[in-house]
Amino acid sequence: MKLDSERPDFAVKTTRRKLEGLQQFPTFTWVNLLQLPNPFSFDEALLLCPISEDEWLAWIPDHGEAVLNIGQFSY
Repeated sequence: MKLDSERPDFAVKTTRRKLEGLQQFPTFTWVNLLQLPNPFSFDEALLLCPISEDEWLAWIPDHGEAVLNIGQFSY
């Protein structure tokens, strides 16, 4: 069987958004959470990388990864 890579449903092209200039906060910085994702999680999060102009991928101890809006934490 031969794979046809020219078919549009074979692979999905990814688009890379330009995130330069969107980093209002340094990467790998601990920030204070203004609202906890669950009652047992820590009140701090580690910023991993920006996702959009106002969202960051973060890691919260005792919770895991989460997408945070910049209004949900303080620097």
